[in-house]
Amino acid sequence: MFTIGVNPVAFTIGSLSVRWYGIMVALAVVALLVVTIREGKRLGISRDVVYTSFIAGTIGGVVGARLFHVVDYWEFYSHHVSEIIGFAGLALYGAVIGAVLAVVLYLWRIKYPWGKAVLIVDAVAVGAPLAQAIGRVGCTINGCCYGLPTSLPWAVVYTNPDSFCGSLGVPIHPTQIYFLLWNLVVFSVVWFMRDRLKPHGSLFLLYLSLYAVGDFSLRFFRVNDIFLFGLQEGQVISLAILVVAVPWLIVRMRRFGRRNSVDEVDGMLTKLTRRGKIS
Repeated sequence: MFTIGVNPVAFTIGSLSVRWYGIMVALAVVALLVVTIREGKRLGISRDVVYTSFIAGTIGGVVGARLFHVVDYWEFYSHHVSEIIGFAGLALYGAVIGAVLAVVLYLWRIKYPWGKAVLIVDAVAVGAPLAQAIGRVGCTINGCCYGLPTSLPWAVVYTNPDSFCGSLGVPIHPTQIYFLLWNLVVFSVVWFMRDRLKPHGSLFLLYLSLYAVGDFSLRFFRVNDIFLFGLQEGQVISLAILVVAVPWLIVRMRRFGRRNSVDEVDGMLTKLTRRGKIS
């Protein structure tokens, strides 16, 4: 069993408290930007488009993350309306969905070619799980997203009164660490597949699918309100993503494979015709 007694407040400036959670989220955003720029350069995407898309995605991600969090904890916010606008809680799926919608709307607004737009989402897919892993370090220190009580030897106990953990002094699942490790697994797979998975756009679907599998499974160890059919809001979203992303990914890959096969046959026939072997 491990004890986490770190003060989640890194420092204060007057009446403003800066938590480690906010610092790690900021580092996660920087990491995502660095990886996206790197991948964008490799894929031949204009840096200006990468930057503006990133800004749009960041704004959309923050709004979406906060909106999903408020909906998830509506029982609390319905009685504390003044606290709806803020950064005390952010939902990861809201960040992903909000960011994607914002980027798509921006690219549609500037009439950016769809064939190139999918390159941008693939570039983001490489850095996203790494950024999420960094963000989970903040969750671990903050005490949010905490787990159910457990007697397992790797259980953690939060002791700092400023922690967001609602089970102070109780051995619980270190769900933040579970998510962190799963994000690193997803990052490793996506990084390995970034030059191998075709057509473009499939990498983003792979990232969504892998993360959704982990999120759905790990939430069984996490404290959260039931949303629908005995499942948490995040689990319902995970299932919805899997229902859409997995078949879409399979169909895209099969179509790409068939198209390549036809192109190879056409190429062989063309060569044989030119050599006079087929009349």
